[in-house]
Amino acid sequence: MEKLEKFNPDQLKIVNNSVAMAEELVSNSYKMSEAQWLHRRYDVKTLADLCPDETTDGPFAQIVRYKGQLKDTSLSSSTYDFYKICLQDHSILAALKQSHDMELFPFILYIVVHELIHIVRFSKFIQNFDASREEKIAEEKRVHEKTREILSFVKVAGLTDVLTFYNKWRMTFDGLQNG
Repeated sequence: MEKLEKFNPDQLKIVNNSVAMAEELVSNSYKMSEAQWLHRRYDVKTLADLCPDETTDGPFAQIVRYKGQLKDTSLSSSTYDFYKICLQDHSILAALKQSHDMELFPFILYIVVHELIHIVRFSKFIQNFDASREEKIAEEKRVHEKTREILSFVKVAGLTDVLTFYNKWRMTFDGLQNG
């Protein structure tokens, strides 16, 4: 398997800052208190911390769902969903190289806000994680719209370029739904 490009230490700092801002924006948008937000069980990982089956060519991130269980409990009723946002460094960096007008911070901000919206919707049973292909396409469109709505009030350098980039993706989803 070819060696995939990973974020360097400076890029990881930018990723961490983007994730922190994304968490705050999504929490505020869904009017979740800190206690409610921390109750959500998820983690954000980059390529360096992903297992081979969590790595993919294509999307910039994917959510993998695991079943978690508290220590020292054996009852199945104590299991919970744990979501891992798997950032695909190599895909993100390749997109940034192709689109010279985009910057890492706003691009990661969009990606993580998008994935956190999915997790909130799964956790609140607004959307089924194991939906049909057609429903997943419709959900992607809804989540892209909600991402745009959340980010439309944010003043971050370079965010307009990212929103323009994702405008093209919205047309792709429209074509998939009509095709």
